[in-house]
Amino acid sequence: MSSDFIWNVRVYYEDTDAGGIVYYANYLKFFERARTEWLRAMGTNQHQLLQEHDVMFVVKSVSADYHAPARLDDVLKLTLRIEKLGRASIQFVQEAWNGEQLLNSARVKVGCVDSSLRLRTVPDAVASRMRGAA
Repeated sequence: MSSDFIWNVRVYYEDTDAGGIVYYANYLKFFERARTEWLRAMGTNQHQLLQEHDVMFVVKSVSADYHAPARLDDVLKLTLRIEKLGRASIQFVQEAWNGEQLLNSARVKVGCVDSSLRLRTVPDAVASRMRGAA
């Protein structure tokens, strides 16, 4: 649906396990940061969304495949694209790369909810910017 958004992140000591490679769950943190920066790049501030529209995005499901390890000091290229934009949910395809090597690929589905965690429609202005990112 949309073109890839790219965000780079360096692997720090705190991101690694005892074997010196990125701990598997930290890819979810990296992908979360990429989605946040993607929203910012489109002019959408998550705090402002909550304050002005009483909506926020929460992860509903994740499916991840691990292809190769990342290590301390690697600079990872995180990519993100929308696979499907629904009325109240967004399905992303996200990947982590080290150079030309794919390290991790994931499908992440987020839902749009209000502060009581009830499902809400993605605000029109935000959905429009997401469609325009194509």
